[in-house]
Amino acid sequence: MDHGKLKRLWPRTLSEAELPARRRSRRLGSDPTSRRVRLTDRWDEGFLRLAGPRLAESPLAKTLLTKSPLTKSLLARSGLARPRGRRNLSYIVDGLGIYYDATAPSELEVMIEEGGWESEEILARARRGIDRLRGRRLSLDNDPRRRDLADLLAPANGTTRVVIVDQPRGDPSIGFGLAGPVGFSGMLAAAAAEHPEAERIVVMDPAAPPGRPGHIDAAAAAAAGARLVADPVAAWSVIEASHRLYVLTSHVGFEAALAGRAVSCFGMPFYAGWGFTEDRLHLARRTRRRAPEEVFAAAYLVCSRYFEPYGGEPCRFEEALDILDLVVARERENAVATLCLGFSGWKRPWIGRTLAAPGFVPAFARGGGVGPADLDGIGRAVAWASRTSDEAVAACRAAGVPLLRMEDGFVRSVGLGVALRPGASHVLDSAGIYYDSTGPSDLERLLEAGDFPPALLARAARLRASIVAARVSKYNVGAGAVPPMPRPGPVVLVPGQVENDASIRLGGATVAGNAALLRRVRERHPDAVIVFKPHPDVEAGLRPGWVAPEELARSADLVLRDVSAADAIEAADRVETMTSLIGFEALLRGKPVTTHGLPFYAGWGLTESPPCPRRTRRLTLDELVAGALIAYPRYVDPRTGLPCPPEVLVRRLAEGDPDLSRRVHSAEAVMKQVWSLVWRRVLGRG
Repeated sequence: MDHGKLKRLWPRTLSEAELPARRRSRRLGSDPTSRRVRLTDRWDEGFLRLAGPRLAESPLAKTLLTKSPLTKSLLARSGLARPRGRRNLSYIVDGLGIYYDATAPSELEVMIEEGGWESEEILARARRGIDRLRGRRLSLDNDPRRRDLADLLAPANGTTRVVIVDQPRGDPSIGFGLAGPVGFSGMLAAAAAEHPEAERIVVMDPAAPPGRPGHIDAAAAAAAGARLVADPVAAWSVIEASHRLYVLTSHVGFEAALAGRAVSCFGMPFYAGWGFTEDRLHLARRTRRRAPEEVFAAAYLVCSRYFEPYGGEPCRFEEALDILDLVVARERENAVATLCLGFSGWKRPWIGRTLAAPGFVPAFARGGGVGPADLDGIGRAVAWASRTSDEAVAACRAAGVPLLRMEDGFVRSVGLGVALRPGASHVLDSAGIYYDSTGPSDLERLLEAGDFPPALLARAARLRASIVAARVSKYNVGAGAVPPMPRPGPVVLVPGQVENDASIRLGGATVAGNAALLRRVRERHPDAVIVFKPHPDVEAGLRPGWVAPEELARSADLVLRDVSAADAIEAADRVETMTSLIGFEALLRGKPVTTHGLPFYAGWGLTESPPCPRRTRRLTLDELVAGALIAYPRYVDPRTGLPCPPEVLVRRLAEGDPDLSRRVHSAEAVMKQVWSLVWRRVLGRG
C-alpha cells in the first residue's frame, strides 16, 4: 500500500463549501468532514439513487462496460446512468480505488480501518439516517413495482426463515468482492447444512434490474430444499421477513445488518470484515472491529457526495434523503392503475406525466360518462374537481374505486390556465376539494387536526419570506405599474373573480358577483379608496365577470389593469374578497383580510369571515402556510420533471423559468389568444 498517498489524503479537511469568502470549486464535498475532491478521484453512483435509465441498460454502456471499476466509474460520471441533464443524487468519491473492489485498498476501507473522523455528532446523524431509511423503506432501488416478500410467502408461524440472495450474472461486484459464480451454490449448500429445519427462500438481489438472469434457478433451489421467489422484491421486505440472510456482495446484506439481522457473507463487500457479519472469507487489511452505524457513517456521510437534482448544487445527506423520500413517495402513490375523468385534451400530456410512475401510465376516459366496465381493474379514479359529475361519483362508489379530485395548486405558473399554460402544482383530495366549503376536504382536515412540528413551522416561515421577497403569486401575470391613488385615505383592494367559478358557487359567498362585492365594500368603507383588480381571466376576455364602467364609477376609485397581484397587495392597506386566492396572498404579506365567503384560509382566526362550525382551531399564519403550501399540494419541477418541494418552484418562478410560461400549442390556444386581443383592443373591455 502506498502510505505516502494515504498521508496526502489524511487528515480530512473542511470542504470549500463550508468555508466563507472562498471561490467555490466546481465539485465540492457535501459534508464538513469531506475533503476536497481531485480530478484524479474516481466517482461512482452512491447509495441514494433516483429512478432513471440504468447503467447496464444504456446501449453505449453495454459496449463499453468491462471488468474495470475505473471504466464503470467514468461511465457513471459521463451521464449514461442518469437522464439527460440530471446529475445523480449521490456519488462515492475515492482517491485510492473504489468501494466495491476488495482486490485493492479503497479510501473508504482505509477510513474505516484507521479512524480519526468519528465524532458523536456524525454518529448521531448516522443513526438518524438509518432510522429514516428503515422507517421510510428506502433502499438502492425503490421501484414501486417490487413486491413485498411477506405477501408472496405463507406466514412463518414461528419457523426460522433464511433468505439466500442471488445476484445477476455479470455483476462486477461479485468478482471485485473476491467471489465467483460458484459462491452461490456454496451459499445454498451452507444454508441447507446450517439451517436444515428452517424455511429457506431464494430471492434476486433487490437492487438488481428486474428480469436479469441470476445464478440460482428453481431446480437448483429445489434440489437444496429451498424455494425460489422469481418476482422482484423490495429490500426492506426481505429484511423484515427473514431471520438470517446469506449474501455474496449484495447491498441488502448491509441494510440487514443495520436492522440487526444476522448476515453471512460469502464474498467481501465493503461492509464485510469489520466484525458485525459472519464472514466466510478473510481480508487481512480489515482488522478493526466496527459497528454497522460506524460503517454507515463512513460510507454515507463522509465518503459520499450529494447533489440536489434540480440545480445540481451540493447538498448534505439529510437534504438528499428528503428529496429521495419525496420522489419515492410520489412514485408509490402513483403506482396504481389510474383512470382520469373530465380532463381537457390540452391537460392530458402533463397530467399523464404528473400521475405516472415506473410501469404505471394513467388512462383517460373517453367521452363524459363512466360505467362499471370503465372501472374494471382500476385502482383509483382522478377527476378534475370542477368537472366531476354525480354519475362518476356514483359509479366509483358502486365499484369500490377511490375517487380523488384534482385541482391547480396555489403557486402555479407564469400565465393563466385558461390560456392553456400547464401548471407546476396541483392538489389531490380524497374527501372533497379545498374551495368547497359545503363539506370537508383533506386540506380542511389537515388544518383542523394536523400536527405542525417546530421544524415544519420554521420551514413554513422561510417559504413565506421567500414568496414575498420573490413577489410570487399563483399566476404571476401583470407587468404594469400601480398608478397613483386618486386621493388620500386607507386603500382597500377588491380582487375580482370569475363569476361562474366553482369557488364562488361552493365557497359560501354572501354576495353575488363582482359588482355586488364592490357595492358591499363601498358600504363598509365609505371614506376609503376602493381599488378594484379584475381577475386576469376576465381581463383577458376568457371568463365571465366583467363589471360595467358605470358600476365601477359608482363603487371604485381606481381600477388596476395588467398589474401583478403582489404589486396590488403591496399598494393596499387591507383586502376584501369573496373567496379569491389574493386574500391568502395578502395574509402572507401581513395585510388584514375580510372574506365574504369561506375560502380555505378563512375560519381559522386569521381573517374576518363568516363562521364555519367545522373549523374550530385557531391557526398561526405559519401553520396555515405549512398545511396549504407544503403538506397539501404536489409540485413538479418544470425543468427536470421530478416531484419537488415548493421552494424549488418558487425559485423557478423567481428566475422566470421559460417552462413555466410555455403555452400548449393547439387550435384552441390560438382561438383564445385571438379572442383575447379582440376583447381588449377592439371591444375595449380589457
